[in-house]
Amino acid sequence: MEEQDFESGQNEQQAFAPAIDADDFARRLSMRAPNVMWLLGAGVSAAAGIPTAGDMIWEFKQRLFVSQRRMPPDIVADLSAPGVRQRLQEHIDSMESLPKVGDPTEYSALFEEVFRSEADRRTYLDSKMTGAKPSYGHLVLATLMRGQQARLVWTTNFDPLVADACAKVFDGTGALTTVALNAPEVAAHAISEGRWPVEIKLHGDFRHRKLKNTDDELRHQDEQLRQVLVDSCGRFGMVVAGYSGRDDSVMKALDSALDKKGAFPSGLFWLHRGEEPPYGRVIELLVKAQAGGVEAALVRIENFDETMRDIVRLMKGLDTKFLDEFGKQRARWSAAPILGGKGGWPIVRLNALRISQIPSVCRRVVCDVGGYADVRAAVEKAGVNLLVARSRRGVLLFGEDSAVRAAFEDHRISEFDLAAIEPHKLRYESADRGLLKEAVSRAISRHRGLTLLRKRKMDLLYPATPSAEAFGALRRVVGVLTGTLPGFPDVRWHEGVGLRLDWAADKLWLLLEPTTVFSGMTEDTKGVAADFARERTVKRYNPKLDALIDFWAGFLVGDGEPLRALDISSGVDAVFQLAPRTGFSKRANA
Repeated sequence: MEEQDFESGQNEQQAFAPAIDADDFARRLSMRAPNVMWLLGAGVSAAAGIPTAGDMIWEFKQRLFVSQRRMPPDIVADLSAPGVRQRLQEHIDSMESLPKVGDPTEYSALFEEVFRSEADRRTYLDSKMTGAKPSYGHLVLATLMRGQQARLVWTTNFDPLVADACAKVFDGTGALTTVALNAPEVAAHAISEGRWPVEIKLHGDFRHRKLKNTDDELRHQDEQLRQVLVDSCGRFGMVVAGYSGRDDSVMKALDSALDKKGAFPSGLFWLHRGEEPPYGRVIELLVKAQAGGVEAALVRIENFDETMRDIVRLMKGLDTKFLDEFGKQRARWSAAPILGGKGGWPIVRLNALRISQIPSVCRRVVCDVGGYADVRAAVEKAGVNLLVARSRRGVLLFGEDSAVRAAFEDHRISEFDLAAIEPHKLRYESADRGLLKEAVSRAISRHRGLTLLRKRKMDLLYPATPSAEAFGALRRVVGVLTGTLPGFPDVRWHEGVGLRLDWAADKLWLLLEPTTVFSGMTEDTKGVAADFARERTVKRYNPKLDALIDFWAGFLVGDGEPLRALDISSGVDAVFQLAPRTGFSKRANA
């Protein structure tokens, strides 16, 4: 069916930033670990239950909204709901005194606005860390420290998780030297004397009075400690994990380190998860480093714990007894058997269909076209039907060869061949995964009579002919399938489904999310539409959601026939097949 409202979601600068795959990074680090230091941000503590800066930003906005608008908290309780976030952001924008969304100072400005007192900020952070325990990734890092494979750790976090992990792995607290803002000279001495391992807290420790978390405080961050960081960058490589790059003082220190000859002698690797691009300042740092001869790269990862697991697998001579014991204590998850008999029910049913067949190759073209936007423009100018993605390997495509040449003949094609769809690239938001996401959505749209709206995070589909007999079961679950947005006759709502791809258990999955889809939307109607959608779905409890997942899963799978994205006679098509049963998990005792 016709595609509408396409959002590229591609960051042109990011497309040409230096980057390597996660498995490549793990191999490199395994060979040079003792010569690489770590810089940890809030993202590495997320698995331990401590909210990230992004999470706290929305909580701060929620607190301001409730207190200033004098509204009941339950109105904006679900901070994951797009409509709630939009309502909160509209209030913040109306204040005209706080940074815009995505501004590097947004977190610290909101924190100071909500909690004016240093004591209150300290109490808030203390409450967030109560009960938190080191994650698997922290314990791997401590294991590396014990094996002299990680000597120096910098962190912008206030939590004690690195120290707690070391206490478990070392069976005591004496081995680790932890330095906060109250003693920057201790950091310099510990490093110069090689009293490894060392942890240095760039923003202080939540148990100390000298807690630095606001713009004014960050601007006056201790110069001695920053200088120690800059000097260390001339001696070690660096891995950055779970850190967004928000803090001006830290980013300036890393940038100034690059002005010195021989910076980051064992490389600079920035671990990044999620489909959103990193801050522009991170890209600028990596580009500057590479231009200066530093081995620098953005590394897209699934999460910190899995990355550390990949690293420890490649390290030899480590005492992993504690990690092994930790693994035995955790719940083990394995492929669950087919339902049947007593006790055969899974604990959790998942809204995911395994994609049992995916394309193994696509067309690859190397030419002088620019980034993703330029690729799309070339396709639209030629008026051809192609599915495209932009990668460092070239332009990756599905479509007829004649259409490919028509789109890119003006861009001096130098290579025209096939490229493998690499399974390890499907673990994260890569060009390969983005191409497959577009292709599988197109294939489902073609075969199932659905209209497709391509979106950045999740493709949306809804019945092109809602009165068709095929959607009778859906009407019995939710009633009417389409209508106009109250007060806005040009905007239509549709009962539909959101689709996105995810990787788990070494397989590619199609995630289904029953949702309300809007066509004819404008900026002025987004807030009203979000509230309308929330009202339609707020009372969809487990039985109804289960019925919706049943319908969409069965409808998308159909009779199990292959789904073709383009159905072309020549060139390279994308062919998929969906497994007939949604995924579910069953807990097995250790």
